[in-house]
Amino acid sequence: MTTAMTGTRPETQGPAPLDTPRPSPAVRTRRANREGYKINWWMTALMLTASLTILVPLYFTISMALKSPEQAVSGTGFAWPANPQWGNFAQAFVLTNYPAAFLSTAVITVITVLGSLAASSMVAYAIVRNWERRFFRLSYIYLLSAMFVPFPVVILPLIKQTAILGLDNPMGVALIHIVGGISFNSLLFIAFLRSIPIELEEAARLDGASTWQTFRKVIFPLLAPMSATVGIFAFLGSWNDFLLPQMLIADPALQTLPVVQQLFQGQFNTNYPLAFASYLMALAPTLVVYLFAQRWIMSGVMRGAVK
Repeated sequence: MTTAMTGTRPETQGPAPLDTPRPSPAVRTRRANREGYKINWWMTALMLTASLTILVPLYFTISMALKSPEQAVSGTGFAWPANPQWGNFAQAFVLTNYPAAFLSTAVITVITVLGSLAASSMVAYAIVRNWERRFFRLSYIYLLSAMFVPFPVVILPLIKQTAILGLDNPMGVALIHIVGGISFNSLLFIAFLRSIPIELEEAARLDGASTWQTFRKVIFPLLAPMSATVGIFAFLGSWNDFLLPQMLIADPALQTLPVVQQLFQGQFNTNYPLAFASYLMALAPTLVVYLFAQRWIMSGVMRGAVK
């Protein structure tokens, strides 16, 4: 068999001529990656199937938001409207008093996120750096046990206390969100803080930094990946919360978006197009935040999970 037929160069012919063009390192790297990359078709099919659990409800929501009331109650609901009713968004905007509800929801969410980051990180820092003391070890156990208390058990005492203290408003809702999330958020920060070497703090103290300065200028910046994760969890929990604002906020003008959306659902009828249009308007800020912060979310969750 000749060399031309086999496509290989016999060893007896020696090394390849020096004038033969050789691929660049970048080309060789791309070829190696292409040869080493193999598609797991079973896992790909499973992920595509799982993605339908998100895409199908989202399509249903969008299609229902663009239908007329007659189209909404006919058929299976999955048919795309022949004449999209874009005016549903304008009606939902007016009926829900969207600017006021959006402002109230945003105030609660911003205070909750900032307060959760500050309170939970400081609690975690105090526990991790004073672990040899019995009080802080018991505090850790107390935080763990608090996660097993069902929220409906404490809702009635909370309503009574906030009414007495004058916190039956968005500020009271934000404070309860912060306090209620300390257990879970502190555990995330504790898992992350244990990976930060103590030598960094010792170097700061040798330079004359106090405990507060060490935490603010050295430790808290290092917590950025986990802070992003905690911030996203606090954002989602506060933005989408329905029960706590409904039970605590006494003034209807200060209600949040999830609460005001229930006006489209009556005892005998429901205006599905306006309801779904309002759901999409409330969903938009959540999607924007997730798209911008998803990289830090995954990074923080994975780094906290392996500690």
